[in-house]
Amino acid sequence: MKKLMSKTYSPLLAVLWNLLLVYVVYQIARQEYYLENTDYLTYSFNAWRGGLLFDTSAIIYTNALYILLMLLPFKQSGYQQCCKWLYLIINGVALAINLADSVYFQYTMRRTTTTVFSEFSNEGNLGSIIGTEFIHHWYLVLLFVGVMWPLWRLYATPKKHHALNLASLILIVPLCVAGIRGGFTTAVRPITISNANQYAQRPTDAALVLNTPFSLIRTIGKNVFTVPTYFENEADMEAIYSPVHHPIDSILSRDSRISSDSSFTRKNIVVLIVESFGREYIGALNKDLEGGKYKGYTPYVDSLISKSTTFRYSFCNGRKSIDGMPSILSSIPMFVEPFILTPASMNDYTGLAGLLAKEGYETAFFHGAQNGSMGFEAFARKTGFQKYFGRTEYEAAHGTDDYDGTWAIWDEPFLQYYANEMSKMHEPFMTAVFTASSHHPFVVPEQYQKIYPEEGLEIHKCIRYTDMAIGRFFETASRQPWFNNTIFVFTSDHTNMSDHAEYQSDLGGFCSPIIIFDPSQPEGKTEDKIAQQIDILPTILGMLGYSKTYLAFGIDVLNTPAEDTWAVNYLNGIYQYVKYGYVLQFDGQQTKTVYRLDDRLMKNNLKGKTDVETKMERELKAIIQQYMERMKHNRLQPTLQ
Repeated sequence: MKKLMSKTYSPLLAVLWNLLLVYVVYQIARQEYYLENTDYLTYSFNAWRGGLLFDTSAIIYTNALYILLMLLPFKQSGYQQCCKWLYLIINGVALAINLADSVYFQYTMRRTTTTVFSEFSNEGNLGSIIGTEFIHHWYLVLLFVGVMWPLWRLYATPKKHHALNLASLILIVPLCVAGIRGGFTTAVRPITISNANQYAQRPTDAALVLNTPFSLIRTIGKNVFTVPTYFENEADMEAIYSPVHHPIDSILSRDSRISSDSSFTRKNIVVLIVESFGREYIGALNKDLEGGKYKGYTPYVDSLISKSTTFRYSFCNGRKSIDGMPSILSSIPMFVEPFILTPASMNDYTGLAGLLAKEGYETAFFHGAQNGSMGFEAFARKTGFQKYFGRTEYEAAHGTDDYDGTWAIWDEPFLQYYANEMSKMHEPFMTAVFTASSHHPFVVPEQYQKIYPEEGLEIHKCIRYTDMAIGRFFETASRQPWFNNTIFVFTSDHTNMSDHAEYQSDLGGFCSPIIIFDPSQPEGKTEDKIAQQIDILPTILGMLGYSKTYLAFGIDVLNTPAEDTWAVNYLNGIYQYVKYGYVLQFDGQQTKTVYRLDDRLMKNNLKGKTDVETKMERELKAIIQQYMERMKHNRLQPTLQ
C-alpha cells in the first residue's frame, strides 16, 4: 500500500481517494462514539446509512477549500505539500471534536452545537478541565494518533493535467452541492440536525446518526425559533393552552369570601437547585427499583421527603444547567436551544424573584462558582434577584481554602454560607442557590475521600457528599428564626450518569426530583400527579395566594387535577409530551411514537392505538406555537400581549 500511494494519480482520482479516507475516519469516530456511550445508544443499519448522508455533508463543508485547491492546475511540490497539510489539519480537527464530543454526550444526550461557545464563554477553568479529560480518556489520544498516522501515509498526490483538472472541477462541483444539501432532487433542502430523526430508532439515537462538525456548522447563525402555523386562529390556540395565568379567578372561585389582598401569604421562599441530583439517585423516590431492594445514595434527602410533598412523576425541562435556570426560576422550558443562549434572552421577562420583589420581598441568588459563570449572574439580575453571591463574595468573607480547584466552592461550606447570609436578610425573602460539587470531574474534598469512596458510578460519591451538605444546611437553617416561615423547594438542574435502564430511556433521562417542604406543615405525601420544573414558579405563587396576572409556561400543579397535569421536553428535534398516562413523541410535523407512561423502557409503540393521541398532539402543538410566537415577538410578559 505504501508503494501504491507513493505514485501520483489524476486529480479527480486523488481527491476521491483522499475523501474516501475521510469517510473511514468518520466511521471510526462514529464507532468510538457508540462504544463510549453504549448504555444510551442503539446502533442500527439505519443509523449507519443516515450517518453516511450527514458525513457527506460535513466532509464536503469542511474540505471544500481543499477540493478546490487540489483541482487547480498547479504542480509545484510546495503547493501540493500545503494542500496535504490543509487536508490533515482540517480532518484532524474534525476527528478530535468528534472524539471529544463522545465524552460530553452523556451529560447532554445530544451532539454539541455552536451554543457551547456561549455556554462556557465565562469559564476560566476550561484548561484544567480539558487537561483532566486528556488524562481520563488517554485512549482517545492514542486512537487519534492511530487514525491520523495512516491518513498521512495513505494520502494520494495528484499529477499535473490542466484540461483534466478543469474537467474534474466542473464535474465535482454539482456533486459537492448535492452532498451538502443531502440529495439531488429539487425537493431536498439542505439537511439539518432534525433530519437525523428519520434514521434514528429513538430521539437519543439521533446523536449517533449525526457528527459533531455537521452539528456545529448547521447551527452557526441559526434562527432558533421558527413559528409554526398549527393554528391560524389565535382564539382556538388560546382555548387549548395559554401561558398567561389569572390566579385571582381561581382564588375567588375556590372561596368567594376571600379578597385578593387578604389571600397573599408572605412566606419566605428558598429554592435549592442541586447540580446533577437526578431522581434516580434518591432511594425514597425509587421504592420499586431493583425489586424493592434499592437504597439509593441520599439518606438525608430520603428523610426530607418523609416530611415533604413529592410527585409520582417529576421531570426537568432540559439536559443542561443553563436549561434548568429559566425552567425553575422563570417557568421557561428549553425548546430547540438553551433559552439563555438565544436572542430571545434579550426579551422582556421576569421570574419568581422579580414577581416577589414587587411584593416587598428581598431577593438573592447564590452560586459558588466564579462570578459570571454560565451566565447565571446576568440571568439572575435580569429576572429580579437584587443581590448575587458567588465565589468572589464567599472568598472575600472566608478566604480561598474552600475552592474545589475546578468549578466552585465545595457544597458543604457554601451551603453553610448560604444559610447564614439568609439570616441577615429582611423577611420575607426569596432566594435560590445553585450547588456545584456533584459535577464533573466528580471529586469530593480530601477529608471526605475515605468517608465517601468510589462506588458504582463515579458521581455516586459526590451525590453522597452533597446529600450530607444538604443535611447540614437544613440543620443550620432549622435553628434560624425564619425557618418555620419558609417554603423550601428542592430540585436538580438536570440528570446525569445512570446505571438503570429505566433512567436511560428518552424520557428517563429527564427524571428530576421536585420536593416541596414546609416546616410548619411537615406532612409527607406523594401527589399522584405529573410535575415538571416549569411548574415550580406557578405552584409556589399558588401556595402564597398570589393574585396578579403573570406568564408561566407551567401550571400550579398542586391546584390542578391529576388528569390535567403534564410535562414537556425537547430532545434532538423531538418534543416529548407526557399526559393522560402516555408519552407522545412529536417531530414538529407528526407524531412519531406513543408509549404508556408505565412502559419505562419505552419498548411498545402504541402510535395509532390510543384514543388520546390526537388530543395530545393538538395540545402539544398549542404549547409549541405559543412558545415560538412569544419568543419571536417578545411576548413573555402578560402586559405585552
